[in-house]
Amino acid sequence: MTKTFKLTKSGVEELKKELEDLKSRRGDLAEAISTAKEQGDLSENSEYADAKDEQGRVEGRIQEIEHMLNNHELINEDKKHSKVSLGATVTLKDAKDKEVSYTVVGSVEANPAERKISDESPIGQALMGKKPGDSVTIVLPAGEREYEVISIK
Repeated sequence: MTKTFKLTKSGVEELKKELEDLKSRRGDLAEAISTAKEQGDLSENSEYADAKDEQGRVEGRIQEIEHMLNNHELINEDKKHSKVSLGATVTLKDAKDKEVSYTVVGSVEANPAERKISDESPIGQALMGKKPGDSVTIVLPAGEREYEVISIK
């Protein structure tokens, strides 16, 4: 059974752009390999080895992105969320009245620095299904924290 990747519309667009950029690098890599081959003995040619390694990384990433795009499920970000689900942005408040917001996305798009958390992460799992007014205990590296769900968009 093939895994389905949950992506937002912007996530799909980002992957398509990355795919386009990677495919455009193919010509340059082929040229670098050709130039390195012309230098002679390939067994001790670091430029050739580096170019081949880079080509392998690029081709691997192209295959990975194509697989994700061919097996994705679009997250409906436009629907009104009455409880925390994929595509929802949830605002939490801690005991000190400090607020924090997270957007729940699929694992491919997760980026904690941008406050995009995966539904599979410990925080995402704790939030899934919660409604405004619910309290939630989130296990963080620094320990457990109690939050109240303030709003869901």
